[in-house]
Amino acid sequence: MVKKSPTINGGSTADLAFLCLAFFMMTSSMDHDRGILRRLPPPLPPDAIPPEIRERNVLPVLVNMHDQLRVQGREIDIRDLRRITKEFFSNPFNDPHLSEQVEREFPHLGMVWTSRGVVSLQNDHGTTYEMYIKVQNELTAAINELRDEMSRAHFGVPFSSLRAGDERRHSIQRAIQMAISEAEPRDG
Repeated sequence: MVKKSPTINGGSTADLAFLCLAFFMMTSSMDHDRGILRRLPPPLPPDAIPPEIRERNVLPVLVNMHDQLRVQGREIDIRDLRRITKEFFSNPFNDPHLSEQVEREFPHLGMVWTSRGVVSLQNDHGTTYEMYIKVQNELTAAINELRDEMSRAHFGVPFSSLRAGDERRHSIQRAIQMAISEAEPRDG
């Protein structure tokens, strides 16, 4: 008589593999890539002439291949970029070397002084990604701090507490725009 060789029931092994997979999927986190949140301006019509920007309204920011930061032709530390950017956009003393201010009316704000300034950011091809992100973060933080100051002055609340659909938030965003222009990277 021939002996039967014992077999292992494979059904429970498949169940166990499924449970292990489900366990690891629920207990582990998967990082999502995030980019820099910017809304690009709409393209100009083909027959439109681009607006002329006066030199005083441009804050040139250059990051070279050695991750050295230059603003308006002089080398600065990354920790000073936020302060310089805020001063450039707000121009509290109407300095002719800082951005031009124009008075405009916005819903919920009334007449406020707004900047015509633009940050012109340029990197070398050798600029590290870490430095690029640090510069972007400082520029964004400067704009956000200016928006927060305006929100507190007019509404008594921080800008971050105004919801996305709130007209007050929209008015502040229009009064203090994220005006950052990025030029093509250049060779060091």
